[in-house]
Amino acid sequence: MDIETQRDSGRTGAKGMGRAAVRGLGLALVALPGAVLCFTLSLVSFALIPIGVGIVTTPWVLTGVRAFADWRRVLAAEWGGVRIPSAYRPIPKDANPWTRTFGMLRDPATWRDFRWLPVDMTAGFVTALLPAVLVLYPLEGFALAAGLWRVFPDGYWYGFVPVSGQGSALLAAALGLVILFFGHFFAPRALQGHFRLTKAVLGAGQGELAERVRVLTETRRDAVDTSAAELRRIERDLHDGAQARLVAMGMDLGTIEMLLDKDPGKAKELLAQARKSSVDALAELRDLVRGIHPPVLAERGLGDAVRALALRLPLPSEVTVELPGRADAPVESAAYFAISEVLTNAVKHSGAERLWIDLHHAEDMLRITVTDDGKGGAVIGAGSGLAGVERRLGTFDGVLAVSSPAGGPTMVTMEIPCVLS
Repeated sequence: MDIETQRDSGRTGAKGMGRAAVRGLGLALVALPGAVLCFTLSLVSFALIPIGVGIVTTPWVLTGVRAFADWRRVLAAEWGGVRIPSAYRPIPKDANPWTRTFGMLRDPATWRDFRWLPVDMTAGFVTALLPAVLVLYPLEGFALAAGLWRVFPDGYWYGFVPVSGQGSALLAAALGLVILFFGHFFAPRALQGHFRLTKAVLGAGQGELAERVRVLTETRRDAVDTSAAELRRIERDLHDGAQARLVAMGMDLGTIEMLLDKDPGKAKELLAQARKSSVDALAELRDLVRGIHPPVLAERGLGDAVRALALRLPLPSEVTVELPGRADAPVESAAYFAISEVLTNAVKHSGAERLWIDLHHAEDMLRITVTDDGKGGAVIGAGSGLAGVERRLGTFDGVLAVSSPAGGPTMVTMEIPCVLS
């Protein structure tokens, strides 16, 4: 039994080392050009502000920087278990370019992002690449011992070992084995160190509590405004829909009562019309109730509610749910309507042929991913449905990240801190 445990531990360690190497290499290759591009565009856009061009370009550039930073926050949480809260100040939807530019420049989170970019393209690149080096560099030592040393001129160095013959090549292989041994333990930790470095620079520093209180106050105010707008919508739908049908049905019943003896045929016709009005009113009331809080959500939870939502979509969809319990009702409701809004946007604007929805819970975090194979180009901007989703999630300290390159695919990731019961 002990031998089997050791074997399982070895396989798990080797798997963790390989996974850290692959993730670190991919992250280094993508993050370096991304950080350089974001930093360069930010500098150029800031420099163009005095002549007016930067007033137009800066909001777009900073929105891209924030999307890049939010993507790294998601990776830090999913790959490293490191949570980096996002605390950007909201910008009014109808703000003009001047207000948007200087509103974003006055946000301390903007300058944290800007300071983080050069760190990410230097120390961040090294710490992301280190796991791959610890795994791949020993392979060169093994290749030298296998005869590769013959194709190199005298004086070739592998680490601190000068390779000039088969004996020294075997020493290089021994050094590679030592590096691989340490990589077994330190490759996952090096990737974890990368994410901790990201949190140290990208996370809020002094005044974090005050900043969080301010952001939460604004998100709560958005929630109150949204609730008030929802109540007005319900009142309008009741007044213009079900209430009007019920009033008309009451008038028809009164007419039927008067015609019952005088004109039974006409009374029968009006009775059929009243029955149809009652069916229509009941259908409108059900739709209204479903828009407030779907019964399946209250009865069977978020997973089944999302499955039912996917069945009503005009596109084929695949739903994966890994939720060992249920979150609080307000969190489930916010997640459900956020997913509904994202799916509505995908159906209307993406030109997609298929959708994938994934829900799972890990480390006290509800993570939701909606992916489509459409044309891409989705952004979190003022007036877009995704901006409303971001405000809805912000009420619960949730975050939204969007990856939507031109040509697709589009991946929308949502995270809400919560515990399941």
